[in-house]
Amino acid sequence: MTQLDARPTEAAHDTAGGAPDGGVRSKGLGGNSVGLVGSAVIGISTVAPVYCLTSTLGSTSGEVGLQMPAVFLAGFLPMLLVAFAYRELNKAMPDCGTSFTWTVKAFGPRVGWMCGWGLVIATIIVLSNLAGVATSYFWLLAGEITGNTSIGALDDNKAVHIVTCLALIAAATAISYRGMTATKGVQFTLVGLQLVVLAVFVVMAVVKAGSADFPTSVPFSWTWLDPFSVKSFGAFTAGLSLSIFMYWGWDTCLTANEETIGSEKTPGRAALIAMVVLVGSYLATGVAAQMVVGSGGKGLGLANPATSDNVFAALAGPVMGPTLGILLFVAVLASAAASLQTTFIPVARTVLAMATYEALPASYARVHPRFKTPGRATVTAGVATGVFYTVMTLVSEHVLVDTIYALGLMICFYYALTAFACTWYFRSELLRSPRDFFFKALFPVLGGVLLSAVFVKTLVDMWNPAYGSGSSVLGVGSVFVIGVGLLLVGFVIMLVMGRRSPAFFRGEVLTRETPVLVVED
Repeated sequence: MTQLDARPTEAAHDTAGGAPDGGVRSKGLGGNSVGLVGSAVIGISTVAPVYCLTSTLGSTSGEVGLQMPAVFLAGFLPMLLVAFAYRELNKAMPDCGTSFTWTVKAFGPRVGWMCGWGLVIATIIVLSNLAGVATSYFWLLAGEITGNTSIGALDDNKAVHIVTCLALIAAATAISYRGMTATKGVQFTLVGLQLVVLAVFVVMAVVKAGSADFPTSVPFSWTWLDPFSVKSFGAFTAGLSLSIFMYWGWDTCLTANEETIGSEKTPGRAALIAMVVLVGSYLATGVAAQMVVGSGGKGLGLANPATSDNVFAALAGPVMGPTLGILLFVAVLASAAASLQTTFIPVARTVLAMATYEALPASYARVHPRFKTPGRATVTAGVATGVFYTVMTLVSEHVLVDTIYALGLMICFYYALTAFACTWYFRSELLRSPRDFFFKALFPVLGGVLLSAVFVKTLVDMWNPAYGSGSSVLGVGSVFVIGVGLLLVGFVIMLVMGRRSPAFFRGEVLTRETPVLVVED
């Protein structure tokens, strides 16, 4: 049978570094460094489940109340659908540029460049928030261990907080600089610690729910899993944006594809494993937390404004006791610190790929001869994170909340583009078999549409200063200013790079895939 085939040929996967036909290029990264389990662990670590829970349990409860578990499930659905798109694209092009490379091949250089920028800036935002949470829990843990409240209060000193934060960023940058082997060696212990402590918290919360010590306890109800019970569509999309943030990072498994054993299949499988572990952890913890303290705004309620930005700091002692409660502080610190390290993987490798294909200055395409890592890109990401967090901390007291809300916009932006890129890239294969239709067309398009809807609704809502922390800039919500402003910065940089690297933007370096006529039996 004769048909159009949009898939790249073997010649397109030139690994000699030149790829004169517009195919993907080898970057010089250390291959076969990570297996299936290691890749899944790195994906879970990048998401940082304990950090995400302590940062967003309160905010999500404030938006949707007792329907928080339902929103966690709703946020999982588009991520799962997009994960199928990532898996299919990775089979065809296991390139560390992931979203950037794939959208260039599907839609051309400008759309691909902005997609890559969305991933890079989302990662910088996450890194800054991770560093901030790690810093806070460092001093809180120090105060708990020493029994000295004045030590724990050092986190309230802005100068001490920023200096400590910068030191943690520098340490994480140094570890990531040394390569995937060093990264992988630390993660097994830290991820295991997080999941074990979460399990202990869930069991103790369920056991203590309804006791006299917790007057705001709420008995479990299956209606908590009903997304249609959310009070308004606006509240649902705000909660969904936060929920989507909680799953962000699973695609690190794909970004490390060139360093993974079985680069065509292993990263996709690892991403799906990571997402199943995450949704199970989130549902169990969310339900247990609501059962023991409820979702209200009083006392230990999850939506209490005094504690909602850092829920586990308030619940550790009451739920787990003074001794085991310290483990929850350790888990949050370990979660943030571990993710701070692994989150450098996607940003550094995306920048490496963009530079390799001449979309960024060539100096960022250098790989360390010994560690086989994108050294310059990693260090630059660390510096950018430190500068971003310092500036935002000095400008806004609510930087953590507002940047998390803005992050949801970035995530929806580049995930949706990648999902649509999958369907367009494989457009000649969609009706070839039921499997191709579901995994290359229906699931990616549905995931992309869902994320696009959240993107548009969030964009409209965040104009209101009441969105996020309630702060504003010239009457416009600060979340809107942060989110849209960073996308516009990327657009300006793209215009500058268009003058410095015209070949890439003319489509001469990494070319779009054009369907060619082939004969198939």
